[in-house]
Amino acid sequence: MQGRKKPEKHWSLWLLGSLFSLFVLCSSLWLSLMLWVQQPLGKIGSIILIGLWLAFALVVLGIYFTRHLISRQVDTVLYLLAFLFSLLAYFSMEPRQDRDWNPEVSRLLSYEQRSNLVTLHNIRNFAWQPDGRYTARWESRSFDLNQITGVNIITSYWMGPKIAHTLVSFDFANQKPLTFSIEIRKEKNENFSAIGGFFRKYELSLVASDEKDIIYTRSNVRGEQVYFFPVKMPQAQAKALFVEYLHQVDELAKQPKWYNTLTSNCTTLVFDMVQAVSQQQLPSDYRLLASGYLPNYLYDLKVLDQSWDMHTWYQRAHVNPRVKQTAELSSQDYSHLIRQGLPKPDMR
Repeated sequence: MQGRKKPEKHWSLWLLGSLFSLFVLCSSLWLSLMLWVQQPLGKIGSIILIGLWLAFALVVLGIYFTRHLISRQVDTVLYLLAFLFSLLAYFSMEPRQDRDWNPEVSRLLSYEQRSNLVTLHNIRNFAWQPDGRYTARWESRSFDLNQITGVNIITSYWMGPKIAHTLVSFDFANQKPLTFSIEIRKEKNENFSAIGGFFRKYELSLVASDEKDIIYTRSNVRGEQVYFFPVKMPQAQAKALFVEYLHQVDELAKQPKWYNTLTSNCTTLVFDMVQAVSQQQLPSDYRLLASGYLPNYLYDLKVLDQSWDMHTWYQRAHVNPRVKQTAELSSQDYSHLIRQGLPKPDMR
């Protein structure tokens, strides 16, 4: 009987050892990336800390596979405690509002509302030059939500067809369009990193901007490929979506939030807001993560005009060919130009 049970025991120990080894490898990779992104001891100090942790992980695995039962138990507990301490330190990091911010995201949105009348403060309307220089301008504007005449999804591509930044623009009958953009709140001289976005590197920012500022910046200054899609949305739902953005303003004013490349980014948060105001459940889809394909998802939902196929849509919606020489255009002329030839959906 005992001879039959030995293979089972060896099998279970092998499985347990394999699972523990996988955990050590994955957790060490996660911790190394986190330390590299956060650099708590500066660049050199953090590299040394990463090296020490990896050496510790290898020693732990070496001791574990000596197959000494007591050493294994102590070894496992010691590693788990060390990793748990690292997790506690990481999740205790709090987002802040008082950093030395990049001028583009230096101010927080605020607003006043009386029924359908909303006055937004700190709307960005920078005057950009093609070489990246700008004149900073911050404005207050008033909007009557009953005057919303259209909603547009803008996708801006900077690293291939799979990933895009998503913006939402509202048209008004009695006011210039307004664009909302959920972005990282960069500090001065800080650059975006998709990996950094997984490890609490950036706070979340909500920017309300003139189209001539925020779209022109991406198409003409940064050289991103920008596409403009008017979408079908009933006016009541469009008003509710605008109010959802105001709720985001309130939440960020009360408590700053971390940006997350996967779960709290420019596309997933917009989807959550649209879902909150939609009268039907929107299907989950991989294209909400591979945000470059978001227009195809919208087409399948039939919120883009179906008289064109997606190939035609991408051709007609492409902003860049229209705005090569637009530095001197007024804001209203610029907004008119990027809508030329595009259908205007009925908001009923």
